[in-house]
Amino acid sequence: MTTRRRWAALAVLVLPVLLISIDMTVLGIAVPALSEDLDPSAAQLLWIIDIYSFLLAGLLVLMGNLGDRIGRRRLLMIGAAAFGAASVFAAFSTSAQMLIAARALLGLGGATLMPSTLSLVRTVFPDNRERRSAIAVWAAAFAGGTALGPVIGGFMLEHFWWGSVFLINAPVMVVLLFGAVILLPESRNQNPGPFDVTSAALSIAGMLPLVYGLKELGSHGVSVVAITAMLIGIVLLWVFVRRQLTLAEPLLDVSLFANRVFTVAILTNLLSVFSILGLLFFLPQYLQFVEGLSPLTAGLWILPFALAAVVGSLAAPALARLVTLRVVIGGGMLLAAAGFAVGALVIDSTGLIALGLWTATIGLGIGLAESLTNDVVVSSAPPERTGSAAAVSETAYEMGGAMGTAVLGTLGLALYRAGLADASGEVPQHVIDAGSETLGGAQLAAEGLPGAVADSFLATAAESFTSGMAVVLLVAGLVAAYTGLQALIVLRTRRARVQESATSEVVS
Repeated sequence: MTTRRRWAALAVLVLPVLLISIDMTVLGIAVPALSEDLDPSAAQLLWIIDIYSFLLAGLLVLMGNLGDRIGRRRLLMIGAAAFGAASVFAAFSTSAQMLIAARALLGLGGATLMPSTLSLVRTVFPDNRERRSAIAVWAAAFAGGTALGPVIGGFMLEHFWWGSVFLINAPVMVVLLFGAVILLPESRNQNPGPFDVTSAALSIAGMLPLVYGLKELGSHGVSVVAITAMLIGIVLLWVFVRRQLTLAEPLLDVSLFANRVFTVAILTNLLSVFSILGLLFFLPQYLQFVEGLSPLTAGLWILPFALAAVVGSLAAPALARLVTLRVVIGGGMLLAAAGFAVGALVIDSTGLIALGLWTATIGLGIGLAESLTNDVVVSSAPPERTGSAAAVSETAYEMGGAMGTAVLGTLGLALYRAGLADASGEVPQHVIDAGSETLGGAQLAAEGLPGAVADSFLATAAESFTSGMAVVLLVAGLVAAYTGLQALIVLRTRRARVQESATSEVVS
């Protein structure tokens, strides 16, 4: 395959990554419009938002193994067709139930796309240096798409109906299908061994309740339902891992975790996404309801984070040729930690320019780290297991996102509610209760209050939200700092290498 053809193939592989990462965040900004049109119940609205990530996280390991068996390009094309059809289904949904079903199909399609794209990068780019640059582009698309979701959603909602945020996926999937046929080679494990149905069932049965419990924790705080679901998921996943250790041809090769570089890469992916989800959960609300920006303008102020993440991802391979892998990964996470710390200190006292600077610092650090961790994940696995290894990496992303929303979201909202409880005694309790879920809810609840009382209530709500967000940023910064130090310390010896089949650079 010529150099030009390889990079054209990469452009095809980046398309689904970009769309899936956009879909993770675009829905949040469309919720008010679709709620007005479809009138979902509170439970239905939660399922509309959450079922996509439930199925995406629950099916990634299975789909990664399936791609290794039937062919990664074939699975990619099946997923592209399913994702495109589900996007049209979602765009023209006429009821909440119909949209929930469409979002479930989107999650199913997304689970087939993500591990296929990353594993095919290794096939298309056998040269270590070229592959590292290619994965940097892949990571830049993932990081940029996550932050571009609110921007694209805001633009589409200002010009079209809420379904347009889904409909834009369909033509891109058509391009992907044609590009895959023309440019992508097939890649599979030639001797996959028997398929273990029990392992497949255990992986899904363990992931779904675990992610559900984390989502419940983030939405409603600590509850019997959330804790029970998480415990069931953990027990089933423990049984799954124990079973993999006994199989000659496991669904997931858990021996990969014996490679310390692989393990650190997976943990870095999980904890970095955990940290940034705390930021992305609160930042759009802060910009819209504290700073008073429109959805589109708020989305544009998230662009510094997105652009810096892209820059960091693209710069990481060049930096890795000048310094060691552990310095780039660890240094990137420490840079992100510094950005979080600055944000926690100045969020309530500076303007939007300063906000753009410290969010860009976070994005740059995350981009530097995640670009190289994804290269490590793909490079560490045997060629016949790249789909499974990529699925582990993507599962770490999904778990980190679910945990970030659950833990950091719950923490920030708990502090917000505690501050709101101190609102003026002139504010009726039912108004305080109505505004305790979100800052937007507080603004709606205040509409029936007298002018001075409403102003005082909203000022208290904004101050409480900002204070809660500052604590979340501080905790996210501590997690990012730990992640960076882990990379610097654990990978400090010459024995911590990527396996011989991958990059030959020493991470010491």
